[in-house]
Amino acid sequence: MVAQLGASAIAARAHEELFSYWAALRQSGRLPGRADIQPEAFKRLLPTVSLIDVVRDDGKIDYRQRLAGTGLYSVYGREITGMKLTDLYNTAAADYWRKELDAVVADRRPRVGSHNMAWRGAAHVSTLWLRLPLASDGREVDMILGYDAVIGMKSDRNQPFSGIRAA
Repeated sequence: MVAQLGASAIAARAHEELFSYWAALRQSGRLPGRADIQPEAFKRLLPTVSLIDVVRDDGKIDYRQRLAGTGLYSVYGREITGMKLTDLYNTAAADYWRKELDAVVADRRPRVGSHNMAWRGAAHVSTLWLRLPLASDGREVDMILGYDAVIGMKSDRNQPFSGIRAA
C-alpha cells in the first residue's frame, strides 16, 4: 500500500507538470494545437503519453490512437497506435472512454481520472489518466493529449512501474 501511495504522489506531480505545460500554451482562451506541443519539454513523461485523434464523420465522433508511448505497450500487452476505442477495449471500457473523451471535446477542458485494467485481466493495475484538449484552430478540439501514470505494475527490480524504460 505504501508503494502505491508513493506512486500516486509521483503520478500527481507528473499530471501537474504536463497540465502546467499545456496551460502555459493557452492564449486568450484559445486551446493549444498539436503544432504548439514540443515533446522535449516533457521528455521524461513520453513513455506513457498518447495523442488521440478526434475523428468526425457524418455528425458522429470517434477516437483513434494516433500515437502511444512505448510504456503503454506493457500496459495493453500490444501496440495500440492506430486503434479506435472499439478495437482496443471491450464494450464497457470503450463506453467509459467514449464518455470521458466526449466530455473533453464538448467542454474543451481537461479531464482526469483513474481506470482499472480489470477488463484486461489485470485488476491489480490502474492508470491515473489526464486528457488535455488540443485544437489546431484554437477552438474546435481535433486531438487530445493524454498521459497515463501506471499504478500497480512491477518492474524487474520489484519497484513500482514508472513508465520509463532505459535506453
